Amino acid sequence: MRHNDLDLVTMPCKMASDEDHDRLLKELEIQELEAPGGVSTPDVYGKLLSLYLLNNDLSNSKFLWKRIPQSIKTSHPEVGQIWSIGQKMWQKDFSGIYETLSKDWSDEMKPLIIAIREKTVKRALDLVSQAYTSISSEDFSKVLGLSLTESLHMATEQGWTEDSQSKMIYPKKPEIPVETDAPSEQQLSRLTEYVSFLEN
Repeated sequence: MRHNDLDLVTMPCKMASDEDHDRLLKELEIQELEAPGGVSTPDVYGKLLSLYLLNNDLSNSKFLWKRIPQSIKTSHPEVGQIWSIGQKMWQKDFSGIYETLSKDWSDEMKPLIIAIREKTVKRALDLVSQAYTSISSEDFSKVLGLSLTESLHMATEQGWTEDSQSKMIYPKKPEIPVETDAPSEQQLSRLTEYVSFLEN
């Protein structure tokens, strides 16, 4: 392992770009694979699990959780707390996701947890814009995990309209890009996400 790779893995997770997160993810995966005896450190497991959740990669997060030794799960409750976020994501329980994200976290994990929260809010916003022609202010606030005032402000920033009498928000449909040559697996994944969002 190169010296700068080790620094990348052992440094505290600062607010980073998606590229930094992707690079850190790859380094942590390598470190897990190369761990002596096949058992890595709680720090590697916690960050790797968080990065999978940040990318909404629930399958890899679930497989990682199954690989983490029980002794680490027991002796490092923060790793289990991270997995609780993943469980809520599987269930599309937005309130539960935000509740778990708002718990106490170590200084090293806080930047990743903040990034997960921001990405979750963005995903929820995208799903609402795709799936709804109107949504109640209260439901919208719950889906975003924000106060009513904050969620209304966010809707306004998106160019959405709000009817204060009926307390309804009318999302603006996103512009469809000219090139829609997404691979069929990606299209199927997005469709599944929309349908499962609507069912919950």
